[in-house]
Amino acid sequence: MNNSGVICADLNDGGMKNQNRKNSNADNRDIREENTKTEGEEFAEGATAVIAGFPVRPGMHLLNGANTVPGGVSFTVHSFGATYCELCLFRRGEQEPYAILPFPESFRIGHTYSMIVFGLDIREFEYAYRMDGPYDPQKGLLFDRRKYLLDPYARAVTGQSTWGRKQQPGCTYHARVVEDVFDWGNFCDPHIPFQDMIIYETHVRGFTKHRSSGTEHPGTFAGLLEKLPYLKKLGINAVELMPIFEFDELAEERTFDGEKLLNYWGYNTVCFFAPNTSYTAAVEYNREGTELKRMIRTLNENGIEVILDVVLNHTAEGDERGPFFSFKGIDNQIYYMLTPDGKYYNFSGVGNTLNCNHPMVRQFILDCLRYWVVEYRVDGFRFDLASILGRDEDGGPLEEPPLLESLAFDPILGRVKLIAEAWDAGGLYQVGTFPAWNRWAEWNGKYRDDLRRFLKGDEGMAWAAIQRVCGSRDLYPPDKRQNASVNFLTCHDGFTLHDLYAYNHKHNEANGWGNTDGANDNYSWNCGAEGETDDASVLALRDKMRRNAFAVLLCSRGAAMFLAGDEFCNSQRGNNNAYCQDNEISWLNWNDLERHSDMFRFVARMIALRKAHPVLRGQTAPASCGWPDLSIHNGKAWNDVTDAYTRQIGILFAGKAEDGKKDDAVFLAVNAHWEPHSQELPDPPPGKRWKMTVNTGSAFSAGEACQESAVEGTQIQLEGRSTIVLVLDER
Repeated sequence: MNNSGVICADLNDGGMKNQNRKNSNADNRDIREENTKTEGEEFAEGATAVIAGFPVRPGMHLLNGANTVPGGVSFTVHSFGATYCELCLFRRGEQEPYAILPFPESFRIGHTYSMIVFGLDIREFEYAYRMDGPYDPQKGLLFDRRKYLLDPYARAVTGQSTWGRKQQPGCTYHARVVEDVFDWGNFCDPHIPFQDMIIYETHVRGFTKHRSSGTEHPGTFAGLLEKLPYLKKLGINAVELMPIFEFDELAEERTFDGEKLLNYWGYNTVCFFAPNTSYTAAVEYNREGTELKRMIRTLNENGIEVILDVVLNHTAEGDERGPFFSFKGIDNQIYYMLTPDGKYYNFSGVGNTLNCNHPMVRQFILDCLRYWVVEYRVDGFRFDLASILGRDEDGGPLEEPPLLESLAFDPILGRVKLIAEAWDAGGLYQVGTFPAWNRWAEWNGKYRDDLRRFLKGDEGMAWAAIQRVCGSRDLYPPDKRQNASVNFLTCHDGFTLHDLYAYNHKHNEANGWGNTDGANDNYSWNCGAEGETDDASVLALRDKMRRNAFAVLLCSRGAAMFLAGDEFCNSQRGNNNAYCQDNEISWLNWNDLERHSDMFRFVARMIALRKAHPVLRGQTAPASCGWPDLSIHNGKAWNDVTDAYTRQIGILFAGKAEDGKKDDAVFLAVNAHWEPHSQELPDPPPGKRWKMTVNTGSAFSAGEACQESAVEGTQIQLEGRSTIVLVLDER
């Protein structure tokens, strides 16, 4: 003990002493001495020790990660298995620490290490941890004191701020301490009712990266925000962003046929609390997601919610062959599902599976989602391979998974959307049976498959198509029906809508796996020619099929979702698994918007039609005319009979209009047969008549499929493979 009574802890333990570190510490002291009598020195008087030249004291044990406190930074990290932990400080861009601060045993409470370090300038350093403990791979114990470990609660990660630029060999991930300088002002979330949502799924980079996007900051959050006028003109009210958490696009970098292939989609999370630094137009260093927050606030102010696609089922550390940079060195046996011999269960299909229902992991996930809601004000989450979130530590499905229940009833998450991809790579398929507590919604994979088959004319699909359009009444109970189903025909995983009607088979040759990757059961149809063609009749049929798909999707009950670019016929050249294509295969080509402007206008008009008629979105107050909420009219009025050969359906939606006074009724007629058919309509109430608002057949030119005209009588003609939408109107 020195004269001041402050303990001086020697840095040089465990054979780590070196002259460079001494010099670095001296340099650091010089920097602090230049800033004499700062605010930090006043608070440092409360330090209980000096470690590596820094005044320290026990930290904020209930405050996870690294957080600024008066005069210093509190560092907190948890490990059940570690016997020793040290904090490593790095100068920006350097790989050797300039200071190493072991956590004194007296600073440890339970399994939590926490220490306040005074005199740090958060703009000048990065940090990581090292831990020691038992090493027994067969028991899942992998503690290695030589490994630098990324803080799981890091809110900013260094190392990959430039997309596609490889770090130098031997570089490790470091974290930065951030400060929240963003002013939300009088911010208020839109809180759009679930059934009213029209979700636009997109990839932040691919949305504006193509040279045709015309944005000043292509491939970034700022670039997406530049497209706000376009999104408003289209009419969508939610964007679902493919993964934006820090991920490693270089994790599986390879070259095939002269093209560099990356992990473009981003389903390999490096850090769950940090936005991807390469998605910002400018490096933000220690500002906490300012560009992303500005994007979210502006979209919300314009009536557009932001949903994040979150990957909480696995991490970028992979299996035993994968990298070692975070959870593996902190508590490998807790964070991952392990087999009895210490290997990794692989229900995710990419090497490892997070042990989501372990209490510690469950708390981590809850902390993560709360953080994004509170600090970034996101409006909802879509959970990738969500069935994994309901498995126990041995991989078996749980009836009432603790994690899903915790998320369903958490007060902070109380008004955000929780949307499950209700299946996983281990074969667990839970569409319609996902544990929900009337709180969780689902990507309705059955909607996609059943409607794809019906619209291309497959036998025996009429009854299933009716169920899907009517809100999947066979899957979801009445009290959940309007808040359960996210209806979609396309998403990032699979064909685009253009390719759905241009290819019979996937064409993933560019991925380098001999076209063996990607789904084979696409239920697609090339309309008579595989791929691009000049055949006018084939092109006209494809155009009609795409319009049929959009008309049915936007006249279906439940939330509607479609893939960005479908509204102007974006193509991926038949690739239905473009996860590695950071190029023109995946990037939206905005020149297609001009080439297919009529398709864009059709989709925008269909969205406007959906918004104008609440009966399309869900059940309203009963109609005064006595019509039921839903009724079936297959060819003839009030005919609900189907058989294997039924390819024509008619559905009447009825109830009250938006004002709650007038009746609102919409009739959807779909002829998936290649032959024309007549459709009988229900007799309109006195003083009313039917008005045709949509006809994808040749009665209207391609660009005018949303013209309106009165219908005299109760018989209409549907061309082969066409869709008609009628609304009840004043006579």
